[in-house]
Formats: sequence, structure tokens, C-alpha cells
Amino acid sequence: MLPRDLRTLRALKTPARIQRFLDAVPYQYADTAWSPQRALRERKGHCLEGALLAAAALRVNGHLPLLMDLEAVRDDDHVVALYREHGLWGGIAKSNFAGLRFRAPVYRTLRDLALSYFEHYYNLRGERTLRSYSTPVNLVRLDNSHWMTSEEDVWCVPELLIAARHYPLFPDKVARALPRLDRRSFEAGMHGWTRH
Repeated sequence: MLPRDLRTLRALKTPARIQRFLDAVPYQYADTAWSPQRALRERKGHCLEGALLAAAALRVNGHLPLLMDLEAVRDDDHVVALYREHGLWGGIAKSNFAGLRFRAPVYRTLRDLALSYFEHYYNLRGERTLRSYSTPVNLVRLDNSHWMTSEEDVWCVPELLIAARHYPLFPDKVARALPRLDRRSFEAGMHGWTRH
């Protein structure tokens, strides 16, 4: 990684600082999978690129570079960078939706952390769409693919996330009976949302 990029990432010493940095990066709608180095240079990114940037910042500050995939129906998946403090899980994420970003480290299990995104995870029709979450994916497995520095898109990351074991959050019969989100909650979650 370039020295200036390492300095940038090392300065993001806490998960909250990493999240503030991600929040300041403009959201982009593009079919890309930029490495953290490329996202830093372009100074923009979407959900996957934000999670990769967060994982890289966590790594240079002494954490494992872990990601979790949140799987949805009739909606995009969401990727969260994971961290642990005092044995509890938290998450860092880039999203166009207000409620799908930072989580403080207060969750005993990954299922609890994943469920914390449920009420905020909906599509533009107001359907609650989150269905499952993955085991943690350690990006150290992809070091040979240069996921932190590649100039090429790092499609190996979403491929590994999709292949990871996923656990349903609730039975299908519960999913079929879910009501749509109310208008007030819908509008609150759209705060700051930008169109393609």
C-alpha cells in the first residue's frame, strides 16, 4: 500500500473514526469492486468498497480484516466490516440508507448484530428485505489477490462473501407475513439518500 494511504488508514484509530471517514466519502453507484487503495485515490465508493476500506483500516490498526454479508430478497446485499471489543461485536458500513451504517460493539453474537439492521433494511417499495447473514470472512485469505492494493477490481471478495455459509434470521413463514414499513420510518431511513 502507498505510504500516504497507510498514513490515512493509520490515522483512523477507532471504529468510530473509520465510520466518520466513510460517511464523508461520496456514495457511488457503479458496478465496481475497488480495492481500498483505489477507493482512497478516487475518494468515492459504494457499500462493498466502504466495507473493504473499513477492513483495511481495521487491519492496519491491529484488528482482523473481517467482513459479513447481509443477504436480502428483492434488494441488494449489504456488506459490513466487523470488529470486536471486550468480546462484543460491532460493525462499520457504507450505505445510502441512514440506518445501515455504524454499530457500536454491544452485540454478543453476529446474529444479534445482523438483526440490528433488520428494521432499517428495506427496498423502495417499503418491503423489509433482510433474510440472512454470513459467517465472518477473513480477508487474510485473499492476501495473494492483493485485495488491499490491486488496481484491478477485486471481484474475489464478493465471490468469497457469496460462497460463505449464510444463516437465516427467521423462518420463511415469518418472512411471508412481514408488514411493509410505515411511511415515517421509511422517510427517516431515506435521510441523506441520493439517487443514481
